[in-house]
Amino acid sequence: MVRSLPTLLSLTLLAPAALAASADDWKSRSIYQLITDRFNNVKDSSASCNSEDRKYCGGTYQGIIDKLDYIQGMGFDAIWISPVVKNVDGETANGFAYHGYWTEDINSLNSNFGSADDLKSLATALHDKNMYLMVDVVVNHFVANPSGDSLPQTFDYSTLLPLSASSDFHAECFITDYDNQTDVEQCWLGDASMPLLDVDTENSTIAQMFNDWVGNLVKEYSIDGIRIDTVKHVRKDFWPDFASSAGVFTIGEVLNGDTSYVANYTEVLDNVLDYPTWYTLTRAFNTTSGSMSELATQYTAAQGAFKNGLFMAGSFLENHDQAGSSLILPMRDCLWFSGYETSKTLVEHVTSLNAARKLAISINKDFTSTASKFIDQSDESTLAISKPPLLTLLTNTGFSGSASWSIPSSASLFSKGDTVVDVVSCNTYTVDSSSGDLSIKASSGLPKVIVPQSKLDGSVCSTTTDAALSVGANRTLIVAAVAGIFLSIL
Repeated sequence: MVRSLPTLLSLTLLAPAALAASADDWKSRSIYQLITDRFNNVKDSSASCNSEDRKYCGGTYQGIIDKLDYIQGMGFDAIWISPVVKNVDGETANGFAYHGYWTEDINSLNSNFGSADDLKSLATALHDKNMYLMVDVVVNHFVANPSGDSLPQTFDYSTLLPLSASSDFHAECFITDYDNQTDVEQCWLGDASMPLLDVDTENSTIAQMFNDWVGNLVKEYSIDGIRIDTVKHVRKDFWPDFASSAGVFTIGEVLNGDTSYVANYTEVLDNVLDYPTWYTLTRAFNTTSGSMSELATQYTAAQGAFKNGLFMAGSFLENHDQAGSSLILPMRDCLWFSGYETSKTLVEHVTSLNAARKLAISINKDFTSTASKFIDQSDESTLAISKPPLLTLLTNTGFSGSASWSIPSSASLFSKGDTVVDVVSCNTYTVDSSSGDLSIKASSGLPKVIVPQSKLDGSVCSTTTDAALSVGANRTLIVAAVAGIFLSIL
């Protein structure tokens, strides 16, 4: 039984206006993802929070508002927050629903994060800073604690709103064969101790309910973009009407490493998180023997296979599901214990790269719609990626290894005698005045993002030096982190 939408999501003239961001508008944005509960506890900044306890730790929408300057200071101009709807109350076999992905009632908000007015205030604060708000949504499943582990299980469906009958969900079966798309779409995620009740999205009434809901959610809270969870677990032909009803940019999670499989979902949404390239990226940088050429091949394949290329795809090194390197505070840990420091190496790298990307966009009006090109290198541990005015040089050789790049004059990137700057270190290099070639040696395995010095506008590397950049101990992972960040900003 599908219950009607309550007045919670009724439109109001007092709601702040969204920035009416199109998919094209999002191409120029750098998105900061956060777990709302773990980002900032404004009530008690010393509150204990052990991520292994899987409990709520006190992060709120007001906490995000209070740290927007921190986020914007790193060069981000959009944020992606946790799902906002009410989740299952109390403890489950896998802890509490602090992350927001265990929906109980889509027509109520998760009060642990704040009130409706608080969420509206977050949207207003972002828009006042010309920043976008992306909200995570879950269609595929709801959660209720089961009566026991024996199958078939029973649930109190009256707690699930507006889907309050067993017939609103697929018959209970857990996915065992991910090569069987019917099982992927109609069986359940989880297990008997923590089942995720799979919504019957084949039901046209339920489909229309979700379309109405997402449109009202976007309007009520002035949302600029939607990230959609577990997209591959819902039939593909559900998504076009849902995306149209949202009326804003939609990007979906399709957790699969096969480019062709994932590309199919770019036909029904604006784009997807680029998991195929993520898998390749992590393989390339996990060891010094990782294949850099595979990374180039994968990028090119995804650029050709995805409906809108990679221009609007979400590239990443880590997220709330996929842990990154030890240099990045795990997203499920509480950020307030970090002190929101801005002098850490990786934070400085991110800030420089975001600034370089903004500079590139201001110089090249076609930057966000131009595909990157790979310049052949004799050193198999390196990549040279050209997207004028940026030239990115990557290697997985590690801190103690050696690597070098050679950029021939035939690449037509620079003129003879030009001075170029690496925006990661602010070191300068000179293009050979006779041959017009640029030769650069790797320093401690670190990446380089090269820009002609004549293009700098003071937003990055206001001063330059030939001094070597000093970084922390695990430099190979810094390279992987920066590589992931750079692929995302391309």
